[in-house]
Amino acid sequence: MELTAEDALRLNVMLANVLYAVRIDESSMTVYALSDQGEASVKLNPAGRDDPYLKAVRELLSSQVLGSPGGYPVFLRRWTRMGQARDNSLEQLLLLGEPEAIVAVVHAAGLTDEIARKAWWAMPVADNARRMLENACVVTGMMGAELAEFLVEYLPFETEHRAMLETVRLVLQPGLIADELRDKLWRSAKRKNSYYVGFMDAVPDALPEPGKPRPDWQALEVRLQPLVNDGNPVAAQLCRCLSDRGQVFLQTAEAVTRKPNNQDVVVELLKSVQNYFAPVCPNSDSGADIETIISDADALLDVPAVCPTTEAVQNVLAAVPECRNDVRALLALAWVGEPLVNPIFARTDAIGSVMRKKIEPVMTPLLQQIEQLRGLGG
Repeated sequence: MELTAEDALRLNVMLANVLYAVRIDESSMTVYALSDQGEASVKLNPAGRDDPYLKAVRELLSSQVLGSPGGYPVFLRRWTRMGQARDNSLEQLLLLGEPEAIVAVVHAAGLTDEIARKAWWAMPVADNARRMLENACVVTGMMGAELAEFLVEYLPFETEHRAMLETVRLVLQPGLIADELRDKLWRSAKRKNSYYVGFMDAVPDALPEPGKPRPDWQALEVRLQPLVNDGNPVAAQLCRCLSDRGQVFLQTAEAVTRKPNNQDVVVELLKSVQNYFAPVCPNSDSGADIETIISDADALLDVPAVCPTTEAVQNVLAAVPECRNDVRALLALAWVGEPLVNPIFARTDAIGSVMRKKIEPVMTPLLQQIEQLRGLGG
């Protein structure tokens, strides 16, 4: 389909200027462009059905920008969402009026704060804001706070729990939101505990909740401190868990473990716990089930000091032998992760209470390890 003479003329006049981004509002059949002079628009007057006409408009844009009417290869959706768009073409992609081209820009490794500003004008949606806040240049630039503010305002309308916890994690990056807003998000987590996982990922040692150290913390710290000073990771992690900040983290992890909303929350919770305990023992068997993990952690307590990990374990047990069960819990929690629930989730798409029933064989032993470190274990 060809453009009407009036539309072709007006679009060519628009494209004769130096433009930064183009977007097409399909509902109103209007083409908008961003330039130094601000925002310009062309109201389209299609001579026929809208879809073929919009295709002709995009062909015109592509011919002017790329020298070819082929436009952006939208079939490369997965490729561009992996950040594979060439950095030297990002500015051109913003001029095609194609949403998937904008998505390619926000996923690109070469995204800058200025390009983010133009991309946000072109397609201001929550997922694009999240992708851009994964870029350090954007977080520390002028756009960081603006994107974070948008995401916080949009959060009550978000329906996907993975998006909720991801939003919380991203907006908690330093310098993006005020402490008052952070505290408000934390209070909201009591109703939507997927928020808690975002907090656990972003600020595991600074959760905005008052807490108390475990009752035996003060006495144990004195005996563990020499090992911590020597760089013993098991001693450092044990001190971390028994402190007031560690107890708040464990309390929060327990709250989510008892009532996760859906499978995404379960997976992200396990990843968060694994990351928190990773300094203890970074190596794990991805195929192990929860019983094997706990059994292996127990066996490791009696292994001679033949490697850095076993040496660290034995030194801690020599200093605080009464913490044997705590060290076992540290090791077990360092080995948890998504593979624990993959066999269950591969057979069901259940959510809510039905899902929680199915994952009980995993979550109950996990809770026992957390309770042990909180001083609630038997």
